[in-house]
This record gives sequence, structure tokens and C-alpha cells, in this order.
Amino acid sequence: MSILQILKYPDKRLHNFAKPVLNVDYEIQQLADDMAETMYEASGIGLAATQVNEPVRVVVIDVSDSRDELLVLINPEVYFEKGVISSEEGCLSVPNVYDQVERAEDIKVRALDRAGQIIDFEATGILSICIQHEIDHLDGKVFVEYLSRLKQDRIVKKLKKRQEINDG
Repeated sequence: MSILQILKYPDKRLHNFAKPVLNVDYEIQQLADDMAETMYEASGIGLAATQVNEPVRVVVIDVSDSRDELLVLINPEVYFEKGVISSEEGCLSVPNVYDQVERAEDIKVRALDRAGQIIDFEATGILSICIQHEIDHLDGKVFVEYLSRLKQDRIVKKLKKRQEINDG
């Protein structure tokens, strides 16, 4: 396994739309394993393949306190939404930026697991939020795009300034 590079906003590659996985093979399983290792190393709770510049519909999530309940979702789709919840979100591609985002509170999800088997389940709370956040990545959308244009501009300036200091 290996640690992958996480793209940082406003990198244009974060807007790539991920293609469906046609065959869950060793390459896809290896990608999921590498993504999981990358997510855990970065102390995240979710990571989409597009965030590591792989334009395929693969997501890894672990919202457990013990960090041992990895969920691999291949070609995930939300087919039912109920309620609205507003919560503070962050993102590994937008480091140290957090803001309120509204999402569906309860969802039903269908996907393939790491073995290529169909899974169908309900999610609520932080798991629901995380799944929706990661599917947004697969669709080329970053959570800050839910914010006002003014907030987005401030975030971009802040991140560019931080990058200049780091490159400095």
C-alpha cells in the first residue's frame, strides 16, 4: 500500500467527473486500499478517488471513533433522501477550512463493496453527511461551492497565501 497525494482546492482536477467502475478488479481494490491508507494518514473520515487524481467512482469512509470500520463504496448512488441537516464540514482537499453545509439527514445508498458485491443500506448523521460529501467529489464538486461567492473567494486567497508561504 502507499500514500497518495491529495489534490488541494482550487486545483481544477477536483472538478473532474468520475467515471463508473465497470469491473471491480485488483487495480480498483488496490486503489481503495491506498486511498484508505491515505485517508487514515491524513486523519480524514472520507476520501474520494477524484481527490487523489483518479477519475473513477470509488470512495472510502470511516466515521468510527476506533478507526477500524472502513467502508468502501464503488459506484455509490443515493436513491432516497429525507430531512435536512446543517453541519460544519471540512475536507482534506481544503485544509483547515470549515463551514456549515446543508445536506439530507437520512439517505438510502446503493453501491458495490470492495469485493464487487452490491450493498444497499440506510445512513444517517455523520455517515450520511460524509457519503454525500464524497459523492459530490465524484461529481466534480467541492463542499466550499455550497458557500457564498464571497466566502469562496476568501478561501481561495487564504489557501494561495498559505501555499506561497510554504513554497517560500
